[in-house]
Amino acid sequence: MNPIVVVGYNILKQGGSAVDAVEGAVTVLEDDPDFNAGCGSVLNENGEVEMDASIMNGKDLSAGAVSAVRCIANPIKLARLVMDKTPHCFLTDQGAAKFAAANGIPTIPGQQLVTERNRKRLEKEKLEKDAQKADCQNNLGTVGAVAVDCQGNLAYATSTGGIVNKMPGRVGDTPCIGSGGYADNDIGAVSTTGHGESILKVNLARLALFHVEQGKSLEEAANASLGHMKSKVKGVGGIIMVNKTGEWAVKWTSTSMPWGAAKDGKLHSGIDFGDTSIINLS
Repeated sequence: MNPIVVVGYNILKQGGSAVDAVEGAVTVLEDDPDFNAGCGSVLNENGEVEMDASIMNGKDLSAGAVSAVRCIANPIKLARLVMDKTPHCFLTDQGAAKFAAANGIPTIPGQQLVTERNRKRLEKEKLEKDAQKADCQNNLGTVGAVAVDCQGNLAYATSTGGIVNKMPGRVGDTPCIGSGGYADNDIGAVSTTGHGESILKVNLARLALFHVEQGKSLEEAANASLGHMKSKVKGVGGIIMVNKTGEWAVKWTSTSMPWGAAKDGKLHSGIDFGDTSIINLS
């Protein structure tokens, strides 16, 4: 996780925008087979990869999202193009594929995105025949990033392969603006992970920012929104947040969540509760 955070941090240090930073960080995560996005995406019930992603610029609330994407290495790049080059916020399936081709996004064989680990995970899931339990507790590998740049602009990006053994065409929270993430310069930027159906039901990202608008700190807002989701629909997940002054928060109700944050030349990171390390980047 540490080098990935540094990718985004270096983009910001070089004067890049918050949108550039979150796209860059999430692209690296999509390329890492250890995460449930891009080439590490979990498989649907047919043994295929279908991916979702979204990105948002807090400066003007412009946003781009894609869902049910196949045969593309980096869905977050396609979501960025939707934001920058169309009047729409969201493209899906064949429409997204045609747009990708028209904009020079290369396609790759679908099996190139399938890892042996995820083949075994699908086999295990089918054998267990307890999809709801596994869905809520074991499939929380969505990746995301939030950033604030030197102009005080905020952005988020989120990407996922979804949940193991999902129905073809299933879409979770990740590409849904307000659930999988949200960014508004006046409030903050959020990216979420966890049980997608639960996150959708409570509109988790926007709910967290609502609590900020009501005067809560970022940590209090994250805790309140995650607590609400757990009490209302028994959903677990995680949140990363930042505001335009550079304050940040990381909270989760799942068993663990790999995370990292870079600020003022220091890198903070952890996985389990109470497990935080700090190192100097310079």
